Amino acid sequence: MKRFLAVTMALFLAGTFSACKKAEENKYPYGEYEIAYGGSTCGSPTSIASLKGFFDEEGVKIDLVSGSTFEAERAALAAGKIIVENGDFQYFPGVHNGLDVKLIGGLHEGCIKILVPRDSPIVELSDLRGKTIAVDEIGGTPMSVASVAAGSGGVDPQTEITWVPYPNDQISQAVEKGEVDVAALWDPFATTLENTGNYRVLVDISEHPLFAGRACCFLFASGKLVRENPGAVAAVLRGYHKAVAWIGANPAEAARILVEEKKVATDDTALVTELLGHYHYDQHSGTAAAARAKDDAVYFARELTKIGYLPADLDVEKFVDDIYVDIFALEAAAKKK
Repeated sequence: MKRFLAVTMALFLAGTFSACKKAEENKYPYGEYEIAYGGSTCGSPTSIASLKGFFDEEGVKIDLVSGSTFEAERAALAAGKIIVENGDFQYFPGVHNGLDVKLIGGLHEGCIKILVPRDSPIVELSDLRGKTIAVDEIGGTPMSVASVAAGSGGVDPQTEITWVPYPNDQISQAVEKGEVDVAALWDPFATTLENTGNYRVLVDISEHPLFAGRACCFLFASGKLVRENPGAVAAVLRGYHKAVAWIGANPAEAARILVEEKKVATDDTALVTELLGHYHYDQHSGTAAAARAKDDAVYFARELTKIGYLPADLDVEKFVDDIYVDIFALEAAAKKK
């Protein structure tokens, strides 16, 4: 009898597990993947798409992971562990050198600022020559933004600037101690620092002519998964489009959720609401967003050629054509096979 009960229980559990697995597969036909996120407001679409269930609605299970470095995230993206990454034109040099990722769209505008102490002698971008700039990590977006800005002022960012990485919440201390001259920061860290009244904004990419009206954040997909599972990548992009549209229509509610769920590095809901309202989410979802993303990618790739981060003789338009994919068209083609 004991043996009979044991066998019966084992069969029951196996059947239950099988049923649960099938239900999971039915809910998530595209599978399960990771997406990295941090405490910056520019990562809000990733968090909102997860918290509001937009990825789930599209049939792909997304696990949010944090704490990775830029280099680790790039490697995970290329390997297909991370399916999509919120990145910027800092990816372009890596892609040119063989990094297996694809550009699938733009996300939003203006989330980085370059700041100096209020009494700093740095007034023009040309004044950055010979200075030390604090960034969150070498090769990250704030460094790329500051490099382009410095280059426009005739400063070579590779030889005439010293870059020093610090955790975002320690950069202001580094400036105050005189360890660095300049801070290049994501929001909300940047605007929080600005609001102390002790700093001047040298560049706000939501307003500076070098960056205004351009996507500061793009979406990059794993090249491996674009080839092997374009439907999953397309599902993730649809989830992002839903999140972008929702945040654009509901910035205050989005801010409340992000603060309550501790997805941004501040508890100031009013600040997050203000920042989200500056990012022009309404212009980065739907079919029109694809054309904007390609145009912005060409623009920034060209800027990177000017400062030596990409070869000066690079055919920029061909470069962008090669890395950009219309994932919805690939998905449709895959379904026809």
